[in-house]
Amino acid sequence: MMKLKLQLMIAFIVSVFALIGFSFMAFAVSANDYLKFDSEVISVVQGWESPILTGIMKFFTYIGSTGSIIILSLFILIFLYKVLKHRLELVLFIAVMAGSPLLNAVVKLCFQRTRPDLHRLIEIGGYSFPSGHAMNAMSLYGILTFLLWRHIKVKWGRMLLIVMSTLMILTIGISRIYLGVHYPSDIIAGYLAGGFWIAMSIWFFQRYQDRRQDKSG
Repeated sequence: MMKLKLQLMIAFIVSVFALIGFSFMAFAVSANDYLKFDSEVISVVQGWESPILTGIMKFFTYIGSTGSIIILSLFILIFLYKVLKHRLELVLFIAVMAGSPLLNAVVKLCFQRTRPDLHRLIEIGGYSFPSGHAMNAMSLYGILTFLLWRHIKVKWGRMLLIVMSTLMILTIGISRIYLGVHYPSDIIAGYLAGGFWIAMSIWFFQRYQDRRQDKSG
């Protein structure tokens, strides 16, 4: 019981900080569409350009695309159902992964920030803020880490899970800056929005479990 209440508190605190961070980024972008921070980071990241790195970044941006996320999510759903047999966790996973792109689409329509037009290595349409790739990556690997953490008992396994998830989230975000289709502020806002969505989803999930335990007790 105490553990559940602690998880509820942590999820709530994370959601509040993520929302505050996103609000700060949104205010900064609304006040000045082109931030000095954006130009400085873009200059550094695109300064790494090479044929090999471009291929790698295109690969990671493909992994973070909507189609790839859907395919990965289906495999994860099968894994959770067949191996872990936790059906309630399937509902949480589906809610996070279905809600993330919907929330992203709504927020993009609210801000309607145009994509950077500096040095694009790929062409893409749509609005820029917040990054859908960054938000979806945070949602997928964040909720996957949460769900698998409790089933991994060894310390090195949990550390490996965190390292791999963090690398995937960061690399997918950086790939969008490298390829010239997002500002760094788009990526950060995508991470924060994804973090908020995951934390709120986990809060509701843990709240539901808390109530179930109270009734059964």
